Amino acid sequence: MNKNFWKSKNILVTGANGFVGSNLCKRLVLAGANVTGLIRNKNEKTLLFVEGINKKIILINGKLEDKNNLKRILSEQNIEICFHLGAQVEVGIAEQNPYLTWETNIKGTYSLLDSIREQGGRLKAIIVASSDKAYGDYPKNKMPYKENYELKAKYPYDVSKACADMIARSYSSELFNLPIVVTRFANIYGPGQANFSALIPDCIQCSLGLGKFIPRGDGNSERDFLYIDDVINLYFLIAENLYNNPKKIRGEVFNAGSNKPLKVKEVIEKIFKISGKDRDLKKIQNYYKKKKTSGEIYFQSMDYKKVNKYFGWEPKYKFDEGIVETYNWYKKYLNNLK
Repeated sequence: MNKNFWKSKNILVTGANGFVGSNLCKRLVLAGANVTGLIRNKNEKTLLFVEGINKKIILINGKLEDKNNLKRILSEQNIEICFHLGAQVEVGIAEQNPYLTWETNIKGTYSLLDSIREQGGRLKAIIVASSDKAYGDYPKNKMPYKENYELKAKYPYDVSKACADMIARSYSSELFNLPIVVTRFANIYGPGQANFSALIPDCIQCSLGLGKFIPRGDGNSERDFLYIDDVINLYFLIAENLYNNPKKIRGEVFNAGSNKPLKVKEVIEKIFKISGKDRDLKKIQNYYKKKKTSGEIYFQSMDYKKVNKYFGWEPKYKFDEGIVETYNWYKKYLNNLK
């Protein structure tokens, strides 16, 4: 990462109060960038507000689907680089309310990108966050996902990410030539994730005696986990390279993960052992369902050979290190909320 590159750059982060968005804003501010954050809802329990990052950036409330507002932001803030992270991210909500999810994740994406298109080349780098979920359900012998795999999403959240992914690549085509890169990352974890329906925050919270942890599946589904600091480092690398040499990577897709998937039950065990609540694992084992959870992909892991080839990136944090850092952050965070 070139710290001098970011000084005084005008950056837009959509979903700025989300888990990744908050951490990204934090690092951008430290690097000297001028950051504008777009948020839909003001949640003061997120990292953005808890650590006072909101006071160091320009924060704007608005919907991703509001094209007039997007055009105003892009123009008034003279945006040069955009990280499009804003999305409805909860799988359960997507199943209950697919329309809302598709409005935010699909319409929100083409509203933003078309607003940028109408700016006439002012933006020099646009990073669109897709997801490993966009690939859909592949058998274990096809893991890890590779960038050339067909997108076969069928569940609502997965479909929303696959559609946004394809829309972004359309805008990067020779027809529009927008400097866009699409990222498909594994399950991201670490300090600052305020979504307690996600596995790791929920499990940590319950291991601290602040709830009853009930697994959603049989515990044997496999996920690839990527620590938040590794994610932010990679976002910086991609943005810098896209800005400086757009022809080389415009329209590219990059996977990132550890390519060392863990069973959900292994993650749960590691967290409860860190908390010293090993005895509670026997109770949790009684809650595992005998069947797979409907609407969720069973095996997921990510190949990162391409991103390593282009940028020399590889994950620095092993899961056993990252989960300790994460647990300690949540312990302090949750105690402060009492």
